[in-house]
Amino acid sequence: MRNTLIILGLIVLLIGLFWPWLGKIPLGRLPGDIIISRPGFKFYFPITTSIIISIIIAVIMKIFK
Repeated sequence: MRNTLIILGLIVLLIGLFWPWLGKIPLGRLPGDIIISRPGFKFYFPITTSIIISIIIAVIMKIFK
């Protein structure tokens, strides 16, 4: 449990350090993401981005297990 928290903390730290460059990755604007824009209302559901991130996390977890 302690090692998991340390690893998660390091991952969050690395994401924070590399955030300016990670913001340039086009995740969140992929085909298949649902965006509904109307006057006074905007709904965004990143379904394709969520699936890709889920697959990446599953592969990473499989590698470390």
